[in-house]
Amino acid sequence: QVQLVESGGGLVQPGGSLRLSCAASRIIFSRCTMDWYRQAPGKERELVATITSSGGTNYADSLKGRFTISRDNSQNTVFLQMNNLKPEDTAVYYCSAKIFAVQYWGQGTQVTVSS
Repeated sequence: QVQLVESGGGLVQPGGSLRLSCAASRIIFSRCTMDWYRQAPGKERELVATITSSGGTNYADSLKGRFTISRDNSQNTVFLQMNNLKPEDTAVYYCSAKIFAVQYWGQGTQVTVSS
């Protein structure tokens, strides 16, 4: 079965940076549209960033300029570089893969921004 495994979360001070990774297996990664979502306590899950199979990207308006999504098809991995982190970025971050109208999810990685 498809597996998506996120890593790279943790505790960071405001203004700091983190790089999240999501490794995919048992899927034709190069043909997937990959997304990063996040869900803060008491809030709905929201779309953070998308990268298509051809490398096109899209971001939530509020995050443009601070977050960057990228992918390495040779490693079946998608990344989320997060800079100038703020306390309101605290959430569980999930990656998802979409292919053939099916969406798969990882288990999530916690990001906490606090001094």
